[in-house]
Parts: sequence; C-alpha cells; structure tokens
Amino acid sequence: MLQNFRQSMAWVHTWFGLALGFVLVVVFFFGSLSVFDREIDRWAIPASRFEPQPMPSFDKLMRPIFEDMQPLPQARAFTEPLVNGPLPDHFDKVKSWGAYTTHRDPVLTMFAGYEVPNAKDPETMIFAQRTVDPRTGAALPDDRLKVGSGFFYPLHYSLTFYWKNVGYWIVGFAALMMLVALVTGVVMHRKIFRELFTFRPKKTTQRSMLDLHNLTGVVALPFHFFFAFTGLVIFAGIYFPIGHTQLQALHDQHEIHEALETGLPHDPAGVPAKMASVDAMVKEAQRRWAEKGMAGDVGFLQVQHVGDANGYVSIYRAGTDRIALTGEGIHFKASTGVVMREDPPPTAVGRINEFLTGLHLQHFRHWLLRWLYVLGGLLGCACIATGFLFFVEKRKRQHAKQGSSGARVVDALGVTTLTGMMIAALGMLIANRLLPDVMPDGWPLRGDMEKYCFWGAWMVAMAHAFWRTAPVAEGRIAPAWREQCLAIAVLGVTAPVLNWVTTGDHLLRTIGNGYWPVAGADLFMLTGAVLAVLAARKLQLRAESKVTANTPVMEAGHA
Repeated sequence: MLQNFRQSMAWVHTWFGLALGFVLVVVFFFGSLSVFDREIDRWAIPASRFEPQPMPSFDKLMRPIFEDMQPLPQARAFTEPLVNGPLPDHFDKVKSWGAYTTHRDPVLTMFAGYEVPNAKDPETMIFAQRTVDPRTGAALPDDRLKVGSGFFYPLHYSLTFYWKNVGYWIVGFAALMMLVALVTGVVMHRKIFRELFTFRPKKTTQRSMLDLHNLTGVVALPFHFFFAFTGLVIFAGIYFPIGHTQLQALHDQHEIHEALETGLPHDPAGVPAKMASVDAMVKEAQRRWAEKGMAGDVGFLQVQHVGDANGYVSIYRAGTDRIALTGEGIHFKASTGVVMREDPPPTAVGRINEFLTGLHLQHFRHWLLRWLYVLGGLLGCACIATGFLFFVEKRKRQHAKQGSSGARVVDALGVTTLTGMMIAALGMLIANRLLPDVMPDGWPLRGDMEKYCFWGAWMVAMAHAFWRTAPVAEGRIAPAWREQCLAIAVLGVTAPVLNWVTTGDHLLRTIGNGYWPVAGADLFMLTGAVLAVLAARKLQLRAESKVTANTPVMEAGHA
C-alpha cells in the first residue's frame, strides 16, 4: 500500500504517463506539424505552389466542374459492401455540392454527394472529390496526397486507425489520462513555481531529465490542459454517440423539426428546378456581412438538394480575422436566390464552444500565435520524452542487477516513438520527392505509396531501436538514440536538397521570392537536422564520460 496521497498520485502519474505517453507524444508532434499543414501540402504538391486565392466564380468555374465530377474508385470500393447488388457506372442523382478554401490554401477543394441506388441504408451517400486550381479550374492529379492536411493532421487525432473509430478512442482516452497526469503532476510537486526556474544540465542524466521534465511540464501546463480538454470536447459526438445510437429516432425527429423551424428543407420536393446565379448570392452574402462590420471572403459554400425545388445554397464566411470558429451562414433558395435564413447569434454556450473550437483548430490569421502553438506542442513532446528518459535512468541499473528487461523495453519504445516518428515523417517527405509522377500499372496509388513509406520507415526505426538498446540491460546508455539522431540529421538535409533538385525551389529562390510556405518547411527540416547533430554529439560525449568513469585506474606497475 502507498503511504500517503502524494505517493498515490506519483504512482498514477508514472504508470499512466508511461503507458499512454507513447500515444501522446505522437499526438503532440503531429499536432505541431498540423499547425502548418497547408504549408506542408504546398511543399508536397509542387503544382499548388502559388498564392492563396479567394473562392472563385461558382457560375463560370465551379458549376461545370461539379457537373463533371464522379466518385473515384476508392469511394466506389468503400461503398460496394453497403449496397444490394452492383453499383451503377454513373451516378446521376446529386444530393449536394460543396467547396472549401482557406487563407493558407491556394487550391480549392470541391466535393459532391450522390444518392446510392439499392443502398441498404437509404441515407447512404457516395462522395466525389476534386482539388482544383481556382485560377483556371484545372484539376490536380487525384493520387496526390496532401501530406499535411490529409495525413499528418488526421494522424494526430485518429492515428489514421479508422476501423470502428478505434483510433479516436485511443487518442481520447490518452487525452483524458493526460488531464489526470497534469493534475497528479501538480499534486506531486509542492514547489511547482520553483521548478519553473530550475534546470541543472551539468548534473547527472537522471537529475537533468527530471529538471527538464518538470520545467517543460510547468511552462506549458495551461497549453497542455487546454488542448487535451478541447480535443475531448470537439470529438464528444464520437465518445458519446447518443444521437446515432440510443436516441436515433429522437435525433431524426429533431432534424425534421429543425428544418421546419429554420425554413431549410430537410427533404427534396421531387420537383426539378433550375438554379439561379450563385455568384449573385455570394455578393449579397458579402454585402450583409459588411453591413454587420464583418466584411470578408467566402470560406465554405454548399448546395443542398441540387436541381430540386427544395434546393438551397448555404454560404459561410471565412473566419480568418477572429479566433472563434464562426461562419455567419446565410442561406438562399437555390431556384430564386431569395434569402431564406441568416444564422442567428449563438447563445452564450454556443459562443464558448465556438471560441474553444476555434482556438484549438486555429483557422485564424495570426502567425506568431501559430508558432506559439508549435512551441507548445514541441514542449509537450519534450516533457513526455524526458519522462521516459528519467524512468529508464532511474531503473536501468536496478533492472540490470535483477536481470529484468523492463528498462530496455521502455527505452526501445521511447526511441521508436520519439526519433522513430521523425524518421518516418522525413522518410515520407523524401518518398514524396522520389516517387514518379505516374505510378506503373499494378502499383498502388502514389499517395498510398507515400503512406507505406511512412509506416515502413517507422518499422525500420523500431527494429533498430530494439536491436541497439541492448546496452540498457547492462545499465549503460543505448547507442540507438545517437544513431537515430544522426539519421534524422541526414534525412533532414536530404529532403530540402531533393526539393531543390526536383522542383528548382531552393532556399535562395523561395526566400528571395518571399514564398515562405516552402522556405519555412525547408528551414524547419534543416533546423531539426542541426539540433539532431547537436543531440547526437551530446549523447556521444555523455556515453564516453560514462565509460571513462566506469573504467578502473590502472596501477603504475601494469602500464
């Protein structure tokens, strides 16, 4: 039995932090990268390297593209098990169109939803998606993976493990336990403000790691608490799926009641109708926003019940000038262009939700705050990493005497998670520059190949970590840390060099042209490479000092 409350909290902090820290460090790292996910997309897709554009003309540019869109083979393969019989060759019954852009994303994302004949669930839809150049309407290749927004970003909240939403549940549980770890950490450390200013790098590894763990944990405590809490709030619908499980019937009735209350039709009328000028509706929406003192561009546009008398167009304002995630939606009757509804001001609870969600998702235009987000996320990684290292340093000699492999396993998993995920991310970006534009027949899609390279690089890093952490079982420092730091340094230089070779966009050119999305990505990787070299050097010196300290002094007569 533990002697007192503080010891109980220390036990909870240690073991829950150890068990779930491997998940949380992935969440923090890829969450940090996701702050600049659109910029990473531009690095990964050279065809998108131009300045962001406003939402283009619907009537002239977008509508012809919508009418030409059809679901991709991947969408058809996903939908086939949900249908009685084969899927049609061509989908004609359009239910919705939508287009989305941001102030950091030069390309326009367009999607269309179609009714699925003979679906087992009448609500089943199949979607088509296309990424286009808003200046010309030219489509980008369908197999180009948006590495930042399409992989790194979902990785940080779902681990890209979508089966039964298991990835969401793992991350959600880890976030909940992180809140517990933050509370127990505060209880454990009575002198929390003193530890804010205490770091002794020249002490033993164990003492230095504990100081750094406390320092990074205290400095970023509000950041860590806020993001863990708001992440749980954002995905509350998954963790508490009342609307689509226990109360499904009530949920469906609420949607119908809401449609009657708002005047926005829930179901199509079944009567064909032509569509009025959507461009005119956009101008009217912008005029109304300007009257409220909220002049701005369109961020999201959606057409419901396309080609039907009950069709309507919803236009939402891009919220780049405010933290709260508010769209100020205005809805028009599609056949006439008459305003049907303006979204009313949110309630007090709604405003709080908009603010917390917007602060977490950071769609606003504020570069300094974005970099603070990156710093906070990396401090979270440092806090967890130093916790791992402290755990190993504190126990490895004791485990070595007992013949236990516990410290070695933790150290190997720490290497796998911390340096291994960086190797995987850099390996993916290198694969992005090396893979051919058109994959050979019979090969997976280019984007799928990039994902395979990511997971393959991570598995190689894991195998190396377990191989090269054997000295930990003898109470020594594992060379895996230093070797993987050197690998990060090499990869961190290789990726920008390949970007230069394959696109011509070297740093002198991108900085000279003021094109910071690509220049920033290259500089971030090169900075990481420099830090990795310094870390590898520090680890080498510490390992040599350990060897020197443990070598017995030879007697003069045995020279």
